Amino acid sequence: MARIFCVANQKGGVGKTTTTVNLAAGLAKIGQRVLMVDLDPQGNATMGSGVEKRKLELTVYDVLLESATVPEARVTSKACGYDVLGANRELAGAEIELVGVERRETRLKEALAVVDGEYDFILIDCPPSLSMLTLNGLCCAHGVIVPMQCEYFALEGLTDLVNTIKQVHANLNKDLQIIGLLRVMFDPRITLQQQVSEQLKTHFGEKVFDTVIPRNVRLAEAPSYGLPGVIFDPASKGAQAFVSFASEMVARMQRLEAATPAP
Repeated sequence: MARIFCVANQKGGVGKTTTTVNLAAGLAKIGQRVLMVDLDPQGNATMGSGVEKRKLELTVYDVLLESATVPEARVTSKACGYDVLGANRELAGAEIELVGVERRETRLKEALAVVDGEYDFILIDCPPSLSMLTLNGLCCAHGVIVPMQCEYFALEGLTDLVNTIKQVHANLNKDLQIIGLLRVMFDPRITLQQQVSEQLKTHFGEKVFDTVIPRNVRLAEAPSYGLPGVIFDPASKGAQAFVSFASEMVARMQRLEAATPAP
């Protein structure tokens, strides 16, 4: 059974897409079977996985409107080693088209159930807002990975996200939980970042991943070449950190599954 995770944060510009594609590439690199789902109409995770979004015949838009299945719409990124359920600007229209339809919050969940046995991890890149698209992601996920910069305003945004997750957990998805907080774009030379990092560990304890993703030029350059940093420059500090993060994710899942009593 695939473990399904949303990479989400209601604050924009915190590295959600960078986290999604590099975690996907890192997991693939250590032998995991991965599907990356792009739920953002900008399609940056699609492009960052080496897939040309404008040439896609079928996208997650078709899957949500039930005019295509996941096996029909997914493509394989040979360069990255994982499958992609891509997005482009068509997806922006899905917000309006889903408003009046039945089971609008669970369309993605039902679609992914078809390929559940084919993957170890399904990672969903969510847009930076609580929209119908984000809701579809949260309704099918086992957990949320929250990338965040260690800055004051990031803490404010985190409070909003935690409240959203509690609401979805109470009303739509009893499995949903925060799997962990990932500190990204981290610069240890900045005192404020160190202070916020310590605050996070104090408040959230084991929910804070041990791996820290440093601020790294090669990670920032990689999208312009249509690749995750893990593939673009495997020797860079940022790429190595994401591979470490992938290993930590696998280990954390194994611990959680071992601690969960069998039904």
